[in-house]
Amino acid sequence: MEYYTEPERKIPVVENVDVLIAGGGLAGIGATIAAARHGCRTMLVEQAGDVGGIATIGMMSHWTGATKGGFYEELLERSRDDDIQGSKNVINPEKLKNVLLQMLGEEKVLLRTYTLAVDAIVENNCIKGIITESKTGREAINAKVVIDCSGDGDIAARAGAPFYKGREEDGTMQPMTLMFKIAGVDESRAIFPGSFETNTITPKGPVQDLGKENLPFPTGHVLLYRSTIPGVVTVNMTNVVGMDGTNALDLSEGHRRCRMQMDTIVSFLRKYIDGYENCYIISSASVIGVRETRHFIGESTIKKEDILNAMQCEDWAVQDAHFNFDIHNMTGSGLDKTGCQEKFSQKGHYSIPYGCLVPLKIDGLLLAGRDICGTHMAHSSYRVMPICVKLGEAAGTAASICVKKEIYPRNVPVKELQELLKASEN
Repeated sequence: MEYYTEPERKIPVVENVDVLIAGGGLAGIGATIAAARHGCRTMLVEQAGDVGGIATIGMMSHWTGATKGGFYEELLERSRDDDIQGSKNVINPEKLKNVLLQMLGEEKVLLRTYTLAVDAIVENNCIKGIITESKTGREAINAKVVIDCSGDGDIAARAGAPFYKGREEDGTMQPMTLMFKIAGVDESRAIFPGSFETNTITPKGPVQDLGKENLPFPTGHVLLYRSTIPGVVTVNMTNVVGMDGTNALDLSEGHRRCRMQMDTIVSFLRKYIDGYENCYIISSASVIGVRETRHFIGESTIKKEDILNAMQCEDWAVQDAHFNFDIHNMTGSGLDKTGCQEKFSQKGHYSIPYGCLVPLKIDGLLLAGRDICGTHMAHSSYRVMPICVKLGEAAGTAASICVKKEIYPRNVPVKELQELLKASEN
């Protein structure tokens, strides 16, 4: 490979903050709000123009998974649209964008959108801030604590925190999906299969069987969700396998392939599914949905058995988490054999240890969202948005303790963290 050596240059330090969050998805929002409410000078850096990640620019249709209390309940209440059909779990992405910006403004958060976090400032195995790139140029931001909420753990990886990708035995990662919306749906006759295992009988056959028979590889499943607008349905049916979400070429190619699938999917719906005869595309996500990339190695690791057994650990950072093992087929459509829900009977809600948020080797750094320390199987449960919000809230609260006590994240008194998290639920 050919290399170019950059000339040495001085980078301006544009901010000195207590807590710096890289990534403005829902984990990043939870971390930012929590840190700010605990009195920290807090900054959020996000590469897109809007915050909210997959819930907004990724066009996720609904809040998937469950947890209780704290910031998640507040967010759910403030963003719900009482004027629409359906349950409170249906997301209006445009309303959510504004609600999130309002909440950040209320807490006087320093917000930098259109800004990409590209590198970590590390001294003696301790992160001191990040390097960003934007229209303004290359800049540095110093921080007492950095929280990586990028999803892929980009800053943690650049700081030198140890990780592996995908499935433990072979590195294979879950497929990517580009969400889109269709209009012209007759909801009085339409069906809304919300899971791979929902094989609704239609006049032309079981809906999932129809998908497998008539949609081209690697699509082949039918997932359709009500939106906040009558006649408009969110489609979760594009699929691209064998891609690495930390590779820009794979992201580009995956995005292209998903877009090329959209017209074929609409044609399938018109032909085979009642109520969709006149449907048409009206909008699509601006970013592809990446389910899985890096798994970091931390002070603790959450595993499949912990979730199956509804683990209630003493050193919890998140309580009352619950979702299925949702592993999409990594070689084609539908569920992977390890993701079939009927094969795994969970005993109830589980907790996530604080140590899962603390990577080995690097001080001054916390993880929140799907990049925490957990196995491939466990990750498929905790990666969903409500749990990621709670992980962010825990990380932001822990960061505030670090700032106040002048300690590293791995030295946070967990009982103190838990008391602050409990207080936030009242």
